[in-house]
Order: sequence, then structure tokens, then C-alpha cells
Amino acid sequence: MSAKSQGMVSQRPNIYLLGFMGTGKSSVGRRLAAKLKLKFLDSDREIERAEGVSIKEIFDTSGEDYFRNLERKFIENGHPENGCVIACGGGLCCRDGMPELLKSKGVCIVIFSTPEEIFERVSRNNKRPLMNVPNPFERIKELLAIRTPYYMRSGIAIASDKNMRHTVEHIERIYRSHLRRKQCK
Repeated sequence: MSAKSQGMVSQRPNIYLLGFMGTGKSSVGRRLAAKLKLKFLDSDREIERAEGVSIKEIFDTSGEDYFRNLERKFIENGHPENGCVIACGGGLCCRDGMPELLKSKGVCIVIFSTPEEIFERVSRNNKRPLMNVPNPFERIKELLAIRTPYYMRSGIAIASDKNMRHTVEHIERIYRSHLRRKQCK
């Protein structure tokens, strides 16, 4: 890649993938970043790396509010301003002011799945602190009810497709359309 094309990549706005846990943000994000030749970041992994402990440990020792503050700091200035696809934690956009902050930083896509699909995907993973409850399926439905208004304010909503390639292509079309509109201004 030439220096000129590298500069163009770094000037492309970030893509923020939002939505509930288990909707495929990280899997889709990796493929999308490779396809668009952008850098892939996962907000949870970046926070774990910076803190030196797992998200579960952060929740256990410092609590959810502390973790949500770390998420906000990551979005404010903990990653490159351009040239990235960022898979965001499921609750990252679900605080007052976060939808607006995210939209000011780049193109925001919210991926939705049904509670049944989410449960199927996350039930095998005991590293999700919010799922360590007696009835995780009910907890998913409760959290979705609380978070959906934030998700709807946070970006362009799409349904996760069973075929990941279709989801990636859908997001790519949205992103390219955004870039074309921006160039026309």
C-alpha cells in the first residue's frame, strides 16, 4: 500500500458496531475490517489490555459503573480517530450522552438479533458477567427492553443475518453510501 493510500485509509471515518452481546459484532467486525482494509478493535479487549485484567474481574472488583466509565474514556480518546472498525461492548452506548458521542466519532451501526439467537450464542460463555444469573434468557429480555431505546438512538439499525457474509456486505454498503454522501458535501 502506498503512503498516499495509507493516508486515505487513516482518513476514513471509524465504524462503530453496536448492539447487544452475542449479536456478532466482533466476528462481523473482523471480517468487515479485513474487507475494507481498516484496523479492527474490540472495545472490551482494549479495556482488558489497558487494565491488565478481564472484564469479569473489573465487574467483580470495581463494579459496572467503573467499567462503563472505562468504556466512555475509550470512546473519547482511547483509540485512533479514523481508519478502524470497532466492535463495542453491548452496554457501551446505553448511558446518557453516549449515543451522541458515538455518532460524533464515526459511522454507527447497531446489530440486532432475537433474544433466542442471543441466548443460543452467549449461553456457552461464562465470561459474560451480566449472564451469571439464575435465568439468563429472562435477563437477556430484560436488558434488551432497557437498552433498545439507546440502541435506536445510536445509529443505523440492521438485523443480524444467519449468513455473516450478508451482514458484512450490508454494513459495507451503508458505510460506502456514507462516504459518498460525505464526498458530495
